[in-house]
Amino acid sequence: MMESQKYAIVDLETTGHSYVNGDRIIQIAIVIMKDWRIESTFTTFIHPEQSIPLFIQDLTNITNADVANAKPFKAYGQKIYDLLQDAIFVAHNADFDLAFLQAELRRIGLPAWRGKKVDTVELAKIIFPTALSYKLGDLAQELNIPLEQAHRADDDAKATAQLLKVCWTELLSLPQVTIEQLHKRSFRLKSDISHLLFAALHIKRSKVMPEKDFIYAYQLAIKQPPTKKQNIATENEYPKTRKDKLAILQKTLPSFEERPQQFQMMDIIWHSLQEHQETIIEASTGIGKTLSYLLPSFYYAKQNGRKIGISTYTSNLLEQLMYEEIAKLEQITGERVQVALLKGMQNYIDIGRFAQILKVDDESYDEALAIAQVITWLAKTETGDLSELNMSGGGQLFLEKIRKLKWTAAQQFDFYSYAIEQSKHADIIMTNHAMLLADLVRQEQLFDNIGGWIIDEAHQFIQAAIQQDEKIFSYTAWKYLFGQIGMSGDNQLFDKMQQIAFDTERIPKQLLKQTEQNFNRLVIMFDDVMQIFIEQLQRILKQTHRQEMKQVVMLSELNFDVQHCAKMSLLMQNWIDSAEQILRMFYEHCVEISPAQQYIIDEWQYWIYEFKIKVAEWDEIFVMRQADYFAWFELDKRSIPGSVQLLKKPLHVTASIKQLFAPIRQEAAIIWTSGTLTVPNNERFIADQLGIEQNVPIHRLQAPSSYYQGARCFIVTDMPDIQTVSQNEYIEEMAYAITRIVRTTEGRCFVLFTSQDMLRKTVLLIQESKLLDDYMLFAQGVTVGSRMRLLKSFQKFSHSVLFGTNSFWEGVDVPGDGLAAVIVVRLPFSAPNEPAFKAKSQMLQANGYNAFTQLALPEAVLRFKQGFGRLIRSSQDSGAFIILDRRIDSKSYGKEFLSALPPISIQKLSLEHMVQALGNWYNNRHE
Repeated sequence: MMESQKYAIVDLETTGHSYVNGDRIIQIAIVIMKDWRIESTFTTFIHPEQSIPLFIQDLTNITNADVANAKPFKAYGQKIYDLLQDAIFVAHNADFDLAFLQAELRRIGLPAWRGKKVDTVELAKIIFPTALSYKLGDLAQELNIPLEQAHRADDDAKATAQLLKVCWTELLSLPQVTIEQLHKRSFRLKSDISHLLFAALHIKRSKVMPEKDFIYAYQLAIKQPPTKKQNIATENEYPKTRKDKLAILQKTLPSFEERPQQFQMMDIIWHSLQEHQETIIEASTGIGKTLSYLLPSFYYAKQNGRKIGISTYTSNLLEQLMYEEIAKLEQITGERVQVALLKGMQNYIDIGRFAQILKVDDESYDEALAIAQVITWLAKTETGDLSELNMSGGGQLFLEKIRKLKWTAAQQFDFYSYAIEQSKHADIIMTNHAMLLADLVRQEQLFDNIGGWIIDEAHQFIQAAIQQDEKIFSYTAWKYLFGQIGMSGDNQLFDKMQQIAFDTERIPKQLLKQTEQNFNRLVIMFDDVMQIFIEQLQRILKQTHRQEMKQVVMLSELNFDVQHCAKMSLLMQNWIDSAEQILRMFYEHCVEISPAQQYIIDEWQYWIYEFKIKVAEWDEIFVMRQADYFAWFELDKRSIPGSVQLLKKPLHVTASIKQLFAPIRQEAAIIWTSGTLTVPNNERFIADQLGIEQNVPIHRLQAPSSYYQGARCFIVTDMPDIQTVSQNEYIEEMAYAITRIVRTTEGRCFVLFTSQDMLRKTVLLIQESKLLDDYMLFAQGVTVGSRMRLLKSFQKFSHSVLFGTNSFWEGVDVPGDGLAAVIVVRLPFSAPNEPAFKAKSQMLQANGYNAFTQLALPEAVLRFKQGFGRLIRSSQDSGAFIILDRRIDSKSYGKEFLSALPPISIQKLSLEHMVQALGNWYNNRHE
């Protein structure tokens, strides 16, 4: 039977990525596996007949000395060729290894190897669709596969063999229906995994075991999500006294440290919940804020039979709450906590739509792989939340097709409806700010019978409300939309609909012709309107001699005809009307249509829905000129019109936040909490923007000064003043200071900028100087990857530096020794030309206010507080907060920044003396 198939698992190390450019193999390992056991291993260094580049030596730890006594490839060619005979070739990224090997075999006169290949990257993507990364080292770590030294052929080949076996075992645990669906689609994949799937099917069918724990819907196997039990009231009381709290916490958390402020916060929240009151709590790092609100919330929910809602800003914190903090709460209370996690509808999969797509067989490779990943994932997911999937670029586009966009009563199983149903039986509902804000416009309010709301990361509620009301126009998105519909003869959607209309003879030709004419007029009109915008944008850029490639132009700087834009809306509506008429005529006549035709009709309906969204956006951006909104164009001079986008945001969100909380205030408690909610001299800066009444108290809870004993603040007094030197000179001084600090702390530094341009120039200068060549430098906007990816990379290496702008000033956690210093290059004032800041400043000035004291300074002080918050995440942490901006010492407002810091040692020194003091402190801190 197939399991006794011979697998040759191969890994190569080479002098570079291109055999065409003369790169050669320096090490090869081949592991022979049969019946899922390793039978033999062949491994050897190979002399590449050239020098090994330094970066390859760094990566692989293979030096010229290692290969000095090895023979060239010709000496091993025949043995390698023989080992591969009758085997399936397996490698992690098989295309690379096999192509390289074939080239080397050709070069020494051997015939090309022929046979099947399996790529474990592709296989792992299908079998483990939610893995964090598909790099061999990352997979090995996640799946507990031993891998002592990555990028060494012998260790990598053994780990790849184990990975193949783990994939096989996992495959056998999937339901038969899932394996059948995968097998049916496996022939579109790049590697030959169909034989594996066939072998797994053979085993499954021979065992005929009842497969419980699955729902079968739309011919798919979906994991049965856990059902919530009916709530049971607790016999236990909220621990009101210090003694009671200590008794319950020390019993279950052996390492629990008593923090009076934590107990104080618990009592404030307990009282607010009982009395249905509103309160604001600024709780600094080190208090244990999460447990402070979870414990009273749990007891309140259990004893009063009313749910508590907890809303937070980032998905990251939501996941952490859901899986780590709730487990801790259950441990403390000794009771089961019924929790429901609710996200916005578009986070969930539309299984019905996915099933429709499965009926059609013309997908690209990216789509075929994405479909296979989703099929496996459905048999594993408990939530149906698409963010669990790890997909490449093409796969991400596919996800957009299967998001749940509108709520219809599902004929079969639906994750979104399930999540809402589960929330009815929960003690605690967790959601994010965006989902809570969506309740403003949702027809059916989801959040009823809630006894209290905890708004965590409350300062971010303002940002979430702005994003909720934000409108974005993108030139390429519109062009993509038009491209999906197309015209007669170009094999796009209209063409396919027309073909079905001809085949079924149900749609008058006149209607088809009119629909196409409407579409043609619409596309021409769009191009006309865009041309007017682009000519004006280019004229403004010329007049202002702006140098940077990426540019921002306020919409108010342009002259454009609103009537012209309104005509565009009318043409869109005309097309939507005729497209809907075609759809109605299909549904009025219940004609026999094939699944493929049904899919095209569903696509037509989907794109009509997308056009309706777009026409509403167009009207809000270009036609309805509202005074309390501001809008701006963003573009890249190198790619006009492709890069053109227009963003429109509200100037105020206070009214909409007030509207959301007005009914809640009448019947439930509201607790706003965050690490940063106040600034010196303007305590209610955030509270006022949230529309919270003046009589709502603010409790400021600071961890004891002993918590910060590991922190030092250094102000460098001899940095240049940016006003008096050129930007180049300023950047040179900054780059020099940063390299001195990084070398003193041996890396593990965050360097925080306020300008992406200055960050890029500083990093390039440091790279050119080669002064930090032995450090890993990760820079936002320069190094490829998302914010979380950069952070993970930074944490992997001990000699590393992370350069970040705005989004790294907060919400980033590097516990313990992972972070030695935070370097503040410039005080975090918003750039004067940043659109939101510019619009708000102009409005404040027009109303007779001082924009600096009312807006610029409090915003900067808040960010500064958050920047310091990155440094000390526990009482054992130590780290230096280093400020290179001399304004903190020379300007009168500097003291506002310093008074926002907790009570820590602050030293003002020249760079030379600061580096010395930093070195002494750094070397002595662990003694």
